Formats: sequence, structure tokens, C-alpha cells
Amino acid sequence: MKRIILITGGARSGKSAYAERLALSLSPNPVYLATAHVWDEEFRQRVVRHQQARGPEWTNIEEEKALSKHHLSGRVILIDCVTLWCTNFFYESQGHVSQALEAVKQEFDRFINQEATFIFVTNEIGMGGTSENELQRKFTDMQGWMNQYIASCADEVTLMVCGIPMKIK
Repeated sequence: MKRIILITGGARSGKSAYAERLALSLSPNPVYLATAHVWDEEFRQRVVRHQQARGPEWTNIEEEKALSKHHLSGRVILIDCVTLWCTNFFYESQGHVSQALEAVKQEFDRFINQEATFIFVTNEIGMGGTSENELQRKFTDMQGWMNQYIASCADEVTLMVCGIPMKIK
């Protein structure tokens, strides 16, 4: 049976830790699908620390865009995170919001077209005010619309605030 869970919140709100605990409560061997593009050495070290912190019970997959190429039916899959995933589409489209949004929606729809439990982690980047940078405003719009799209498909939505999960849907 397919199940979609969206976990959202601000930076350092406890989203990933909560999602990891949830995945482990649902499966003894969940999949961690990381969407980050490694831009620099500091970020590479961050990725290594995160991988080392997870135990051997996790199946780790690094995938920047094409989530649907991974056939994971019957598994619990933690996708961390939607924001970085959207960044990859936005960057490739050179900041063209509608093109990037349509591409990521299509990939999302292909990916969830399998029987699995999906736990998507995302950021509420629009809660911090309006940027004076045009490109950042465009990305914030795109990210917000993608969050809304995933939430509309989700069975459950949880907002993390100060490490506390608040059930939204």
C-alpha cells in the first residue's frame, strides 16, 4: 500500500532526525535517498558525517534528480530533501520557475507510482521573509509550490518546530 508522508519546517527544526526515527519505526531496513548535489568540500564533509551517523540498517542512495529510476516497491524510503532536489531542477533550468516546477512535479509523480512508504523532508523557506535577491525569490516561490503539491498528495503532513512534531494533516 502506498503512503506519502511530508515533514516540513525551518532549518535545524529537527526534520531529518524525526524522519529517520519514523522510518526506523516503520522498517528495520529503510532506504535513505539523498538528493544533495555536493557543491564544495565543506558540504562533502557534511554528507560524510550524515552517512556515518546512520547505521548499517540503512540502504543509502545518492540521487540528485531521477528518483524514479530507483525501483523500491515495498520499502520505506526517506527522501532528504525536497529543497535540495528542487534546487537541482532550478539550477538546470537556469532559474526558469515554471519549467523547473513542471519537471520536478513530473519526476515526483513517476517516483510515487510504486507501492512504498515515502517520507519526504522539505524546508519552509518562505517563512523567513522576502529576499531582496530576485533569483532567491523565484526559488522560494517554486519551492513553496512544490511543497503544496506534495502536501496535496500526502496522507500525512507534519510541521517540525523546535524539535517538536506538529501534525498538520
